[in-house]
Amino acid sequence: MSRDTLPRVGTRVFVARIVGLAVLGPDGERIGKVRDVVAALRMDDSPPRVLGLVVDLATRRRIFVPMLRVTGVEAGAITLATGSVSLRHFAQRPNEILVVGQLLDATVRMRPSGEPADSGEDVVVVDAAIEPTRTRDWAIGRLAVRARRSRLTRRAEVRVVPWRAVSGLSLTDRQGTQGLLAVFETMRPADVAGALIALPEKRRHEVVDALDDERLADVFEEMTEADQRVLLNHLDPERAADVLEAMAPDDAADLLGELPDAESAALLAMMEPEESAPVRRLLRYSSDTAGGLMTPEPVILRPDATVAEGLARIRNPDLPPALASMVFVCRPPTETPTGRYLGCAHAQRLLREAPFDLVAGVLDTEMEHLDPDAVLSEIARYFAAYNLVAGPVVDAEGHLLGAVTVDDVLDHLLPDDWRDHFADDDRDDEPRDDLNGGDGLGARRDGQADTHPRSAGSRRG
Repeated sequence: MSRDTLPRVGTRVFVARIVGLAVLGPDGERIGKVRDVVAALRMDDSPPRVLGLVVDLATRRRIFVPMLRVTGVEAGAITLATGSVSLRHFAQRPNEILVVGQLLDATVRMRPSGEPADSGEDVVVVDAAIEPTRTRDWAIGRLAVRARRSRLTRRAEVRVVPWRAVSGLSLTDRQGTQGLLAVFETMRPADVAGALIALPEKRRHEVVDALDDERLADVFEEMTEADQRVLLNHLDPERAADVLEAMAPDDAADLLGELPDAESAALLAMMEPEESAPVRRLLRYSSDTAGGLMTPEPVILRPDATVAEGLARIRNPDLPPALASMVFVCRPPTETPTGRYLGCAHAQRLLREAPFDLVAGVLDTEMEHLDPDAVLSEIARYFAAYNLVAGPVVDAEGHLLGAVTVDDVLDHLLPDDWRDHFADDDRDDEPRDDLNGGDGLGARRDGQADTHPRSAGSRRG
């Protein structure tokens, strides 16, 4: 979307004022009318991102229109960048909230801030203001609230407060454990890891207990070592051993290497022998060497394997992209440590060859390999020199021990707390108060929707 088609900077629109407005295409053709606004709740108190609009078509079918399609919010209509929209029926997802249908009229609590008006009182949400962020998304930046009315009190005035000024609207507040599990199923493990640590301890333990071993292992692999130890202490030893078995051997070795020797030895003893063996081998090496960084489970083929077999192996959806970039050919046995290492073949090269050709005929035999004792600086130079995302680790006798991937190298090159800073980046899409010209009450801007919040009783249906 070009800059000149975006809603002008500083726009703040109260949702109750746009419900029922016509939705028009770029040539003025009527598509439908706004029924509601869809936002994605967050685990913390950050303002939720506005995902799009629920639009009623003339046929009474209810569809979803992404907010990025909106090019203009005017007093009488909302204009889209294109008249082509998906006719798929709108279905709400677990982490989504309908602003009009579910947020307005909700009771929330003001966060105490030292001001008499913000004394922790219960208030009712009567409207919500959506506004642009630094990333040109939209977010619910402010809420119009009114103190709850009793029989003996007059109707209180409406106040407009920042989203963070109230509590009770995060995903944690509004979802039970099963609801959170449904949300986590749609998220990447790295995002789940950050969200899990942000939960209150009791809810965090409930979610951990409900996750299956494989999913919990994926989440563990994306956590800092300190967070891993905290959750590991919550698990009983047998469950902890099961989760370690489900983790990638190199990640399990990293975690066990941070534990006291006695605790590490006890967990290794509880693991199945075939699962603990590669972890024990990795623990022999320092964590900042190729032997300590490598995974012992790269894609390994025999010399008589065909290109088709190689492509079938790297097509496995459970294989990390870095490991899928290269196959390694070795003489039997093909489990690490293997027989003699013969060479590697890049996935791109396999795609250029006939499926019935042998992988052994397209090997790169001249590329250097990593020594298991190579330190981190050597590994980084090796990856930069050969433009690789994965590299073989071979011992002095020519046996393939495993492969180092670029994500493991970056993980050790970055500061120890890089995952915490990565989670904090989500806050960069906060609404820009400095561009909104005050609270926006009682004013109309030319060509834009009325910016004054309506009371809950005057919403359009």
